[in-house]
Amino acid sequence: MREMLEEKLARFEELEGMMMDPEVLGNSSKLAAVAREHGSLAKLAGLYRSFKTAIQELAELKEMAASDDAEERELAEMEIPPATERREEIWAELLDMTIGGEDATRTRCVMEIRAGTGGDEAALFARDLYEMYKRHSEIKGWKVEIMEASPTELGGFKEITLTFEGEGVFRELGYESGGHRVQRVPDTETKGRVHTSAATVAVLPEPEDVEIDIKPDDYRKDIFHASGPGGQHVNKTASAVRLTHYETGIVVSMQDEKSQHKNLAKALRILQARVYELFRQQEHEKRASERQSLIGSGDRSQRIRTYNFPENRLTDHRINATLYKLDQILAGNLQLVTDLLIDHDRNQLRESMGSLDD
Repeated sequence: MREMLEEKLARFEELEGMMMDPEVLGNSSKLAAVAREHGSLAKLAGLYRSFKTAIQELAELKEMAASDDAEERELAEMEIPPATERREEIWAELLDMTIGGEDATRTRCVMEIRAGTGGDEAALFARDLYEMYKRHSEIKGWKVEIMEASPTELGGFKEITLTFEGEGVFRELGYESGGHRVQRVPDTETKGRVHTSAATVAVLPEPEDVEIDIKPDDYRKDIFHASGPGGQHVNKTASAVRLTHYETGIVVSMQDEKSQHKNLAKALRILQARVYELFRQQEHEKRASERQSLIGSGDRSQRIRTYNFPENRLTDHRINATLYKLDQILAGNLQLVTDLLIDHDRNQLRESMGSLDD
């Protein structure tokens, strides 16, 4: 964790320098990206600086406590307990801020929801998840934008891609990555039998342009005619965009907008997030192959949660937590679950770090 905090502080200081660079100052889009990333790191970097200062002050007091001067020694011994307490308080706050991994301070992320097994019922469940996240975001004051959606005739979604922006979006929504299972009686079920279906959710941190620069030479761009469900609403102009990233093979298609320019801009945002996520996972595996990383919870094959409608029950399998408040959670009160997950990770992180004096 200390290594990660040092890297964050170094990046913050690098961004401070970039904000004074004439080349950056003369490029409004680059300056905006630098300022956004700088702002997202400001609180963490400031707190870590305070922690390092507290460490230094405590070390100086302990040195004074070993002095031959009785008055100096007495003064130091009086100051050591409150200085130690300050250090512990700052460290606890740093632990809380870093729950969720090195991208916990991200203020933007991409979410992909896909219907799994269960046909139309799975697509309807994917829509329910989308509405839950949308309502939760409204409560939190986050900005939500639909990037792409594949609706079904019954009103569900085969898949839908969203972006979120706001304080703590990745730290909290990162817990949603994985497999979601629903147990309920479908509207089309005449005998009242409970059916089980599923959907998957993937949450990716959205990088700033200054962190991952994808140039036109890095991908192939294909333009094609957009089409709606059942061949309806066919776009007569070639406005749909497909991007293929050469290095990774990642493909992103976008056709929701009538403008080719807008589809390209959206596709690039999604491509950046997916490429960044792939590189991040590869780097994380190299640096921490001996332990399970936090991003491991984002494995789409992993079932993380069950939504049981007949019992009004939600069970999060990662922490064995069950809440009989499914209706409230689906109405947007996802914080009931998120707080439990954050508390669990906070306790695990504190146990793994041990005492600062060890």
